[in-house]
Amino acid sequence: MTTVLPPASQPVTTDHPVTTDQPVDPAALVARRRPGYALEGPFYTSREFFDLDIDAIFAKHWIFVATEPEIPEPGDFITVELGRYSVILIRDDDGGVQALHNVCRHRGSRVLLDAKGSVGNLVCSYHQWTYAADGRLLHAGDQPPTFDKGCFGLKKVAARTLGGLIFICLSPAPPPDFDDVAERVAPYLAPHRLAETKVAAQVDLVEEGNWKLVMENNRECYHCEAGHPELTCTFFPTYGYALEEIPPRLMPAHARYLAAEAHLERACTERGMPFAPIEELQGRSTAFRVQREALDGAGESYTRDGRAASRKLLADFDTPRLGRLSLHFQPNSWFHFLADHVVTFTALPLAPDRTLVRTTWHVHRDAVEGVDYDPDILTDVWRMTNEQDGAFVGRTQAGVSSPAFEPGPYSTNEYQVDALVSWYIERLEEHLAP
Repeated sequence: MTTVLPPASQPVTTDHPVTTDQPVDPAALVARRRPGYALEGPFYTSREFFDLDIDAIFAKHWIFVATEPEIPEPGDFITVELGRYSVILIRDDDGGVQALHNVCRHRGSRVLLDAKGSVGNLVCSYHQWTYAADGRLLHAGDQPPTFDKGCFGLKKVAARTLGGLIFICLSPAPPPDFDDVAERVAPYLAPHRLAETKVAAQVDLVEEGNWKLVMENNRECYHCEAGHPELTCTFFPTYGYALEEIPPRLMPAHARYLAAEAHLERACTERGMPFAPIEELQGRSTAFRVQREALDGAGESYTRDGRAASRKLLADFDTPRLGRLSLHFQPNSWFHFLADHVVTFTALPLAPDRTLVRTTWHVHRDAVEGVDYDPDILTDVWRMTNEQDGAFVGRTQAGVSSPAFEPGPYSTNEYQVDALVSWYIERLEEHLAP
């Protein structure tokens, strides 16, 4: 059973439009970007940059869009909207994952209109052209004898799975470095067996901000101590700090972190589970970071006391105290793999000032709701954290829309924000190059 939970409150909104009416020269703004500083306002507010981001970032790189448990059976599908693109993800009859452009080869109608569901074949509601799950055209009425169905299948989108995560690339020439990344990340994901889980809950939250603000906010914990009381019950607030920069008030938390890390490293070593960080956040197309890290409190899961949210542990784990395997990919996704559940996050741009943040919780496929887990407890920490982050992003969108906005410098513990923005600028420079 999948529990879909609405957000408890809406993110901050503004009473004025936040897109600019003045012409914007993206190439000039990219060229004058000041390293170590936030981007200028038009990067977050202009239609020119939004369209450029779709073309240069979301249509050219590997984008996380869903998990295999979201389409568990043949015929199960979801549709994904990325700017002007609509993509169907569907489980085919052989159990594989297919990604197809949601555009009928007759006159261009959307084939599937629902966000998710299950079908036998893909039937366009306009003129009933019918396609198989792999995109082959099966039926097109009233065509001449010379009509060749083999020439009019749905156009395919590149798709890859990695430890149960589904990535797509809209480009006909996807970045080839995904193979290298997958080879190194797969051993971290494998013990959790995500493909053997089920979706326990999913929440869609539309944040009133540009997708880059959503991701920048996610890539630092400078704001966590004051901004996320539920999260910091288990998430050490020293994240991102170098040892010499940890404020005195956080030293007790750092001492707990060191003890918890020592315990986690012993547990991982005994079980042959990798835990060391791999961090390649810029200088490559498929940029990423992965590391298994300790949790505070009981050290088991993202709950207010740190204890497991599901009695039924994933795979064949023999202990819930295995910390959190944290993974993120540029440009739009982050993940937490725990012993008792997995949480996935994807940020999909809707408009210059609106971003869909989809959070999905996975538990063991044999876990029973109300017996092994309570959906409210399972989702509590990240529902609250997402809503808080939505408010921060909304306030920032309003601020960067002001003529008074001037980019400020990043703090040292915001180095991952700087890396994200630097990666983004690298990709725009490649796209804009003659």
